[in-house]
Amino acid sequence: MSENTSHQVLLVARPEGGVREGCFRLEAAPRPEPGPGQLLVRVIYLSLDPAMRGWISEAPNYREALPLGSVMIGFTVGEVAASRHPDYAAGDFVLGRQGWCEWALSDGGDIHRKLDPAEAPISTALHVLGHTGLTAYLGLTEVGRPAAGETVMVSTAAGAVGSMVGQIARLKGCRAVGLTGSDEKAALCRRDFGYDAAINYKTAPDLGGAIAEACPEGIDVYFDNVGGPVSDAVLERINVGARIVVCGTIGIPDGEAGEPPPPGPRPNRQLLIKRARMEGFLVLDHLARLDRLPAELLAWVGAGKLAFREDRVAGLENAASALLRLLSGQNRGKMMVQVGADPTLSRH
Repeated sequence: MSENTSHQVLLVARPEGGVREGCFRLEAAPRPEPGPGQLLVRVIYLSLDPAMRGWISEAPNYREALPLGSVMIGFTVGEVAASRHPDYAAGDFVLGRQGWCEWALSDGGDIHRKLDPAEAPISTALHVLGHTGLTAYLGLTEVGRPAAGETVMVSTAAGAVGSMVGQIARLKGCRAVGLTGSDEKAALCRRDFGYDAAINYKTAPDLGGAIAEACPEGIDVYFDNVGGPVSDAVLERINVGARIVVCGTIGIPDGEAGEPPPPGPRPNRQLLIKRARMEGFLVLDHLARLDRLPAELLAWVGAGKLAFREDRVAGLENAASALLRLLSGQNRGKMMVQVGADPTLSRH
């Protein structure tokens, strides 16, 4: 691809009936040049996240839907190629929100922090040392508030967020139990991410019974990434004083095609009789903390106490198909696209 051209992916259709590759279009544009107060970022890695389904849908959500014809949004790691901004110089590596493109102009407002390649691989700024890690850490410790000896259950337990939640729960002295969608991922939860137990909710003949067997003393904290029937089964087994962290609802239709939410048990009475608390958590409310990550999280990563996996796809042209893989649960680790060359790889 020419250095004078910037390829970018536009959102061109709403996900009616589900996200599909036809929602996006790759196109070429002249590579931009920075003006006064601007910097030019060459995107190296692009994060793909389940929340993208909601970002492009017109269904009611916590943010306005991305307008059609816009460059698809997303967290990125990139290298400053040229700068006319006083805080950034050519050669700096940055974590930002440049979106699905090869080159992007920035005034600094969509950049969260500079990265030091000597401290950690720069790709980790999109997961364990980025918004994924912050989601897991803040959601569990500040909303879930686990205490040593308690049982923490996590849905999508092998995913980028869920795998970290389980490990943090163990580091806090808790019993960690995961829910996931395949035997392979259940084994991964136990082997690589240290879960005490993991359940394949798709094949369990009696999900409620399997949860009860894996959590004989009940559930004190539920970190919910899925919603729907899976979470209904979990809520039937929470303890008095339980805390439910609602972080994602990938198991519930987004309403884009007009379909109503699936019928299911209402949690009201269960929350009442167990005096439990259910609270939503969005990392977008805490993006300012990406500039100064919690010391405990940094210490765990530095000591090698948090395992992680990356599922990388090469080429911006493959971003849409990779997003579909993520939304269907086919990813194996943090889903990301390598958009451009990473000059720091030889440092680790």
